[in-house]
Amino acid sequence: MRIAVGWLERDILALAGTSLEDRRELFDFIVEDLARREHLDSARIRPVRPVRVALKRQRDKLLGFAGVLDGKIAAIAQCFDVTGYHVRAVCLLLRKPETSLAYWQRREQLNRLLGWKFHGILEAVSDAMDETHRSSSMAENLNGRLRNYFFLRRHLGQGYLDLLRFFLNHRTFARSERPERVGKSPAELMTGKPHPHWLELLGFERFRRSPVPA
Repeated sequence: MRIAVGWLERDILALAGTSLEDRRELFDFIVEDLARREHLDSARIRPVRPVRVALKRQRDKLLGFAGVLDGKIAAIAQCFDVTGYHVRAVCLLLRKPETSLAYWQRREQLNRLLGWKFHGILEAVSDAMDETHRSSSMAENLNGRLRNYFFLRRHLGQGYLDLLRFFLNHRTFARSERPERVGKSPAELMTGKPHPHWLELLGFERFRRSPVPA
């Protein structure tokens, strides 16, 4: 089980990885292997059965990002007139921590192999990966954000959901891994245009503290 989870995390569901075809083959192998082992230790393995069944049913959705990344890798290979294998090698390089010796050894090998094209390919692959999102990570992120707004309510009507959607789309980011997003809302980032505070958009007047006289 520990090995199977490691394969799922590192070799199948990780953004930097092998082709979609290879991921599917390894994914199916793990699911089939779990099914074969269920009768060996029912106390430990059988409780995992619902997870195994869910994995089998959702394989294509979970791996959808890999097909998108494959297309981007093929386009980069064509742009730089190199093989897809070499672009994939640069992609796999980015899964290694930059603080490790293995990263810099592999980077030097690819630099010698690709010559002046290496840095351009590295930048293109990095951008492609930043713009490719795994469906599972997006769902986990969304669920984490929404959970805080649901725990006090037993029933969720459409009116509340519409208001929550409006609030989340127009509330500014207090912090972000990308500095250009701080202080802007998703709506502003999407349209490129500023907008008033979300309360003012709903027709309310914001309370503003009067300045303290000097």
